[in-house]
Amino acid sequence: MWAGREDQLRDWSDVVRPRRLAGLPERGRTILGEPGLGKSSLLSKIAGDAANHGDWVTKQLRIPSKSDPLKVVAAAVLKLADMAGLSTAREKRLGDLIARVSQISIKGYGLSLREADGPEPFTSLTELLVEIGMAAIHQGDVVVLIHIDEVQNITDEHMLSQLLIALGDAMSHEIQVEAPGGYLVGRLLPISVYLTGLPDFADMSSARRGATFARRFATTTLETFGDDDLEAALQPFVLSGWEVPGELGGRRLVTMEPGARDGILELCKGEPFLFQLAGEKAWYAGSTDVITREQVITGWKQSARDEAAGHVERILERLPGRERQLLDAMIGLPDEDRSLKNIAHAMGLESSSQIGPIAQRLDTNRKIIARGRLYSFRNRAIEAYLSSDWPNVG
Repeated sequence: MWAGREDQLRDWSDVVRPRRLAGLPERGRTILGEPGLGKSSLLSKIAGDAANHGDWVTKQLRIPSKSDPLKVVAAAVLKLADMAGLSTAREKRLGDLIARVSQISIKGYGLSLREADGPEPFTSLTELLVEIGMAAIHQGDVVVLIHIDEVQNITDEHMLSQLLIALGDAMSHEIQVEAPGGYLVGRLLPISVYLTGLPDFADMSSARRGATFARRFATTTLETFGDDDLEAALQPFVLSGWEVPGELGGRRLVTMEPGARDGILELCKGEPFLFQLAGEKAWYAGSTDVITREQVITGWKQSARDEAAGHVERILERLPGRERQLLDAMIGLPDEDRSLKNIAHAMGLESSSQIGPIAQRLDTNRKIIARGRLYSFRNRAIEAYLSSDWPNVG
């Protein structure tokens, strides 16, 4: 079920892809968010749409902790080169370039340390991406889409710098093409890059790459859903049902009571992961063709409740001490008293200016709270966990 991410999906289909195809400048996209907000699922949807259009798409390039990202990306770029038909080209220049990138896929960043006489790895990556982009232009109506996940795990500043420069230089590379009428015009290559990861990457990229990164990548931080989005996602189950494979072959129709829909909304608190979890467990809690509210509650109690608690606890455990203290102070105040000044006093501080940057990070980077004259929670699951008996249900 897709809900609440229409802006990001339209951004790809209506902005990024058409503009890159037309050779117009359009920044790469960085999509950040706390665990369970559906970053990877969103990009899988975008990548699927791209593949359906015939675009050349990398698989999801997950960057494990303490790994060399240049190895991962170089291996994926080689596969793109295969799609573009470059690996079978007879030009010595292309053969040498592919061989160089092959070495990067084996040795990664360390290649530049051991073989100083050759070009830096990021230069070779950029050159091969440019060749792939030019092949995409010749193919026609093709965008090259690269998706790198878990970017917050790239903790080595020099590796991150080389990777971002390689990707950014390829996206901003301009070539001259002949337009109808015989005159030459400049155009950019049809290459788009999506980076996904935890909110920590926002601090890393702004501190280390500064304005250069901002010019080349537009950042979106995802937040939890409102009930309207999730209700719209479940409405087809209630109104017309959903076809699934039958036990003896053929198809059967599964429907959902309005009470079951409302139960899922109440339990998941707008969290995409918990929305999926509550629906999954409700499905397995019964064997009839109608999902009931009772099945929703039963499935939650039997196997979703503890997983929901663990999900929220993992988010809270990642927070620095001061950020967690601010959330606890907010919970201890009535809604009508949650001003920044009162929160600071509840934390034992004299001035609200002492927690201004902390509150800003919880709002802008993490999307856990919303600032204003009075502060409130964006993330309803965290608020419910800290202030009530949720995820337990009666």
